[in-house]
Amino acid sequence: MTLIPFDDRDGVIWWDGQMVPWRDARLHVLTHGLHYASAVFEGERAYGGNIFKLREHTDRLINSGRILGFEVPFSAEQIDDACRQVLAANNLTDAYVRPIAWRGTEMLAVSAQATKIHLAIACWEWPSYFGADRMKGIRLGWAPWKRPAPDTAPTAAKASGLYMIGTLSKHAVEAEGWTDAMMLDWRGRIAESTGANIFFVFDGALHTPVPDCFLDGITRRTVMALARRRKLSVVERAIMPEEIGAASEVFLAGTAAEVTAVSQIGEHHYTPGQITATLMADYEALVQMSPEEVARRAA
Repeated sequence: MTLIPFDDRDGVIWWDGQMVPWRDARLHVLTHGLHYASAVFEGERAYGGNIFKLREHTDRLINSGRILGFEVPFSAEQIDDACRQVLAANNLTDAYVRPIAWRGTEMLAVSAQATKIHLAIACWEWPSYFGADRMKGIRLGWAPWKRPAPDTAPTAAKASGLYMIGTLSKHAVEAEGWTDAMMLDWRGRIAESTGANIFFVFDGALHTPVPDCFLDGITRRTVMALARRRKLSVVERAIMPEEIGAASEVFLAGTAAEVTAVSQIGEHHYTPGQITATLMADYEALVQMSPEEVARRAA
C-alpha cells in the first residue's frame, strides 16, 4: 500500500475561519502545541454527507479545551458549520473529519497564558480503521503502558498528549504481530484499546469498563443505547483481566473503529457472535440516517 504523506495532498483545510490550500496549512516549529501537547482534537465521521453526532463532538472539543485551560475561539454553531464547509469544499460525503485546537507561538514555556488559540479542521477519505470485514475479529496484545489516574492527567479531555502512550503501546504490540493493544488502567483494570472503547458479552449481557480514566466515547454511548433498545442488559463496572477469558464475545467501539469484533486478547480467544453482529448492523444503519432521524431515535 502506498502511503500519501499528510502534508502533500490536494484539497483545503479550514483554519481560523479561512479555507487554506492543503499544502499551505503549516505551523511554525516553535508552536506551543507541538512542544507541550497543549492541543485537543476530535475524530468524526461523515456518512452520506452528514457528520454523525456532530454537535456532541463539537461540545466535547470545546470542553476538552476548557479542561486544558483555554477557550476555543469559535462558538459551537460556528464549528459545526466549519466542519460542514470543509467537507463540502473537499467534495466528500463519506469521510473522516478532524478538528484540532492548539496553543500558538506567542510563548514557549510551561506557562503559556498569552498564547493565541487556533482551530483547524481537515477531512479525508478513511475507510473503516480495521478494514471492511470487521466481523472476522482483530487480535489485541497486552499493552506495555497503562492509562493514568485521573488525578495525574486530564483524562476526561480528548487531549493530544494522552495519545502518546497509545502510540507507544500500539507500536509495541504491532512488532509482535498483533493488530492493536489492550490497555489496562493504573489499577490494573481493563480500560480500552489504544483508540476505542471495549465491550464484553458475559451470559448474554453487555459489560464495559467504567470510563473514569479514559474517554466516555460518543460511539460507546451510542452502542450502549442501541443495546438497550434491543433489550440487552448493559453493565458498566470494573472489569479485571482474569475475568475476560469467560466472555463469549468481545468488540471495540469508536468513531474510527466503528463496531469491530475482537477474536483474541493475549491468550484468550473469542468467536464473534450474534450480539456483535446485531450491534454492528444497528450502528451501520444509524449512521446512515439523517441528523433529524438520529435525534428522534435518541429522544
